Amino acid sequence: MGERPWLKIGTRGSPLALAQACETRRLLAAAHGMPEEKIAIVVLKTTGDMILDRALSEAGGKGLFTKELDIAQLKGEIDIAVHSSKDLPTLLPDGLEIAGFLPREDVRDVFISPRAGSLRDLPHGALVGTASLRRQALVKRIRPDLRIGLLRGNVQTRLAKLESGECDATLLALAGLKRLGLTDHATEILSEDDFLPAVGQGAIGITVRSDDHETHVRLGAILHPATGYALTLERAYLRVLDGSCRTPIAGLAKVDGQTVSFRGLIMRVDGSETYETRVAGSVEDAERLGVQAGQDLLARAPADILAH
Repeated sequence: MGERPWLKIGTRGSPLALAQACETRRLLAAAHGMPEEKIAIVVLKTTGDMILDRALSEAGGKGLFTKELDIAQLKGEIDIAVHSSKDLPTLLPDGLEIAGFLPREDVRDVFISPRAGSLRDLPHGALVGTASLRRQALVKRIRPDLRIGLLRGNVQTRLAKLESGECDATLLALAGLKRLGLTDHATEILSEDDFLPAVGQGAIGITVRSDDHETHVRLGAILHPATGYALTLERAYLRVLDGSCRTPIAGLAKVDGQTVSFRGLIMRVDGSETYETRVAGSVEDAERLGVQAGQDLLARAPADILAH
């Protein structure tokens, strides 16, 4: 029998998920002055990893990437789970909560194509591969002539499919490319003005059992308060809109000192209609501001935009 790990980190098995788990382990080990080997990484296969032939909106939504990790956590098989925050459902199972977030990476999307130097320069009718309704709507808003095809899989899989000619271009999160050391694949970094990111994009979220006080304390040494305020606002906004993978929703909160500002969008999938909201205030009011932003859009946008 080997020595019991100081902490067990649960993660999906994709290269990006593993990179995020390893980053969490590195920060914890450094903060608590211990060898990384004392912190175990436990890899679990999720339903979302196994469904690659259709969009998540058709298969059951975001929880497909978290369900198996949630179960292992509630059983005590892992102590924490490390997630891309944009994959976290707005409501977690009873007994689990988000402990907090690591410092946020770059939130922007990138355009990748061997056929054009920018999204606007793609040939007429070119095929853009993506699994994101948000990205689809934003692409169609800028270039209504472009065709959209489903492109699923981890970052490396999508890049390989693009290289093999399955599509003319794709879009990925810059944060993921940075964590994987693949930023040289980016053809164009898209501005937040044109391409507002997904809620939670660029942030690593850590879940923990609600009654596990010791692990909460241990995590406190590496969590980033400003990212926590931003994500509190963004997730409250998403919760009000009942946001899932079935609706093109974008939103980004930025923290400057004790002030947080937010811009949110909801769109039709074809990009033909966009509704925008902005709020700002104290970081202590992040939750309320997120609710306010979501309610503003609910009041102004046609109900069928958010219909499932």
